[in-house]
Amino acid sequence: MELKCPVCRVQACRLKPGLKLYPGFCPMSQETEALQTARANYLNPDTRALAMAAAQTEAAGYCKETRMQEVIGFARRLGVNRLGIAHCVGLIQEARIVQEILEANLFEVLSVCCKVGSIPKEEIGLGDEEKIHPGQYEALCNPIGQAMLLNEAGTGLNIAIGLCVGHDSLFFQNSQAPVTVLVAKDRVTAHNPVAAIYTSHSYYNRLKGG
Repeated sequence: MELKCPVCRVQACRLKPGLKLYPGFCPMSQETEALQTARANYLNPDTRALAMAAAQTEAAGYCKETRMQEVIGFARRLGVNRLGIAHCVGLIQEARIVQEILEANLFEVLSVCCKVGSIPKEEIGLGDEEKIHPGQYEALCNPIGQAMLLNEAGTGLNIAIGLCVGHDSLFFQNSQAPVTVLVAKDRVTAHNPVAAIYTSHSYYNRLKGG
């Protein structure tokens, strides 16, 4: 099966079934166990509650609310009061402001920086030449530690603020609570990664080997 939704010009999946034919490469053009299993999973009470809150948040704030507002609304719809923030040390000011906003909205907030534990990069086998600044001590980003501390704190929803590519994957993998991303790290574009996508035909044509 080919999975290549971005090239689809039909988008029949957005419509009531039967109104348009699915392209031959569409996973909906044939019976797939994965989609059947996924659909059944929404009947699980915990999954259903998360899906309901997500869909309600989308509808309530569609083209009206910022992502910050949507995160607040999502947490309230989940009935969660204790929130976790896993943030990059480079966005500590932004994390502080977010914590203030959440606390002003009467949430209990626990925040953990990525450098918690101060693990030397050499401990996982990185060579000195693989550091950002060779010859200096560099602490490994510790998203597993962030997740475990928030797990111990019993957060009901965790918010990722500027975790590096890959470090965010480790955090998602180890967090017991659901995770939503408020800020996606991109040091070059002021944390607006879609800027490089929008300009991939010009300024960032090197993304396509140009």
